[in-house]
Amino acid sequence: MVFDLISKKRLVGIVDDDVDITNLFRDALGIINGITIFTFTDPVLALEHITINNEKYVLVISDLRMPGIDGIELIKKLKNMNPFLRTILMTAFESNELFQEYTEKQIINGFFQKPIRLDNLREEVNKEIHTYELQKQKSFIKI
Repeated sequence: MVFDLISKKRLVGIVDDDVDITNLFRDALGIINGITIFTFTDPVLALEHITINNEKYVLVISDLRMPGIDGIELIKKLKNMNPFLRTILMTAFESNELFQEYTEKQIINGFFQKPIRLDNLREEVNKEIHTYELQKQKSFIKI
């Protein structure tokens, strides 16, 4: 029964090795209707879960620096599986040309430098979910 509820919702993943950040973001985004949020402190486990549930994920928010797989590598792997997936990268470090390159290539769809204002995060998440829905509709119309 729980699976039926989850299967009807769009999934959002939050990946950060800091559990406090994943919990804070989950709580802040929990007010958005129609999404189920999964949090991960291990990017390898996140990759496994998102791979299994690939078609249900609409957005992944990832930190840049994490053990195992960094955020850019994680996002690249996820985009290869599902080009419709929207992605937001966050970091405590200054952005550079690399981020701009990945943004231009539509690998990274949004970017935040920490600390992040929660109202800005909610606004960006809503925007990315809306963009995802528009892209999916356009792809069905072309078929």
